[in-house]
Amino acid sequence: MEDSSSQSFFRRHWEGYKEFWSERFSILDNYSPFIQRQTPLPPWSSSDVEEFIASDPVHGPVLKTAQEAVNFGLTGSVIGAVSTAGVTWKYSRSLHGTGLSFLAGGVFGWTFGHEIANHWYQLYRVDTMGAQVKFMEWWRNKNE
Repeated sequence: MEDSSSQSFFRRHWEGYKEFWSERFSILDNYSPFIQRQTPLPPWSSSDVEEFIASDPVHGPVLKTAQEAVNFGLTGSVIGAVSTAGVTWKYSRSLHGTGLSFLAGGVFGWTFGHEIANHWYQLYRVDTMGAQVKFMEWWRNKNE
C-alpha cells in the first residue's frame, strides 16, 4: 500500500469516507454470504420459520418477536397512507398530490409503527439482525 504522504488529497479523503461508511453499513457484510451466491437460496415458508424458532432457543424467540413487530409497521403504514391521502384530497383535490402524500404517509406511518414496536417489544434490547442472520445460516445449511 502507498504511503499516506504520497497519496493525493482526494485519495486520502476517499479512503477515510470509505472506512466511515463501511462501518455504518456493516449490515451489508452480514447478509452478503446469502445475497452474493452463485445459486440463490430457495424460498422458505412460515412452517420453516416456525421450525427454526422451535429449534433455536436463543435466536428463535427473537425472530418471532421481530416478525410480530412487522405488524405494527404495516398498521402504521396503512393508517399513515390513508389519513394523509384523505387530508390531501379533502383540501387540494389534486390526484398527483394525493398519490404522493399516500406514499409519503405510508413511509412515515411505517417509521412510526416501527418505533412503537421497538418500544412495545423492547427490540432495542435484543439483536434482531443477528437472529435473522442465524435463520439464514440455518436455512442455507438445511438446503445444502
